[in-house]
Amino acid sequence: MVKRFEILKEREQGVPALLYPDATSRKGDSAPSDASLVASNTRLRIAETFTSRQGEGRLTGVPSFFIRTSGCNLRCWFCDTPYASWNPEGERFTIDSLLNDAQNASMPMADDRATDEDSSRGTETSIRVQHVVLTGGEPLIAAGFPELATTLQNAGFHVTVETAGTVDVDFHCDLLSLSPKLRGSTPDAAEHPKWSQTHEERRMPVTTMRQLISRSPNVQVKFVVDSPDEFDEILGVVADLEVAASDVWIMPQGVTVEQLDAAATWLAPWASEHEFEYCDRMQIRWYGNRRGT
Repeated sequence: MVKRFEILKEREQGVPALLYPDATSRKGDSAPSDASLVASNTRLRIAETFTSRQGEGRLTGVPSFFIRTSGCNLRCWFCDTPYASWNPEGERFTIDSLLNDAQNASMPMADDRATDEDSSRGTETSIRVQHVVLTGGEPLIAAGFPELATTLQNAGFHVTVETAGTVDVDFHCDLLSLSPKLRGSTPDAAEHPKWSQTHEERRMPVTTMRQLISRSPNVQVKFVVDSPDEFDEILGVVADLEVAASDVWIMPQGVTVEQLDAAATWLAPWASEHEFEYCDRMQIRWYGNRRGT
């Protein structure tokens, strides 16, 4: 299991600016004020876009175009995309340019669907991607996010939104993938005193999460679990959110196949006991822990 201090020691102390035009670069362990989360710019700062198979949740295996916004209002110590949270990077894109990229996204056809005859005839062996995943960072704080989601839906894409659910934003999607952050996600107070406090204050606004769930046609609630000590907290959050067990996905914290395998021995049986879905991180098994997957 990855230890908290091993990851935090590799993090820089600086907390770069968020996505918004009025945000300025910050040095030291400075947390942004809530006022800085008011977005007005319709150009989104994007850490990366890529085409891959969805590796988590009920759409595992589905070819998808991922749009990862840069910037987050939380700081999970184990964040596997620090380039979109602890040290956000990226360039600004218009909604039209992101839509164009999604419309041109394709993936090679799965091996069992592309035959030798197809290849000999020159038959196209790639498939057009119909699913878009808006992820982060935290996409809900990105300037222009509701517009982007609506534009993609209007263009015929199935839109999944992956969020920690800490901001009450009105938007439309086909699947809300809500990932509440448990107590164990809070960064060490000695290493990051201000972010530790801010993260703890923001991580679990149950009323906001319930609002997001109530407005979404389909929901999966995904918990990243680092220790059996978090089991009781998970059960409490599930009860507070009033979601069905079949909509709850339990996923191990880990960035290697070895860590996932080790966690599965104690986590998968517990998930089954409570009739939750066990959520592996297939992108790590398919591609390793690297960007663009």
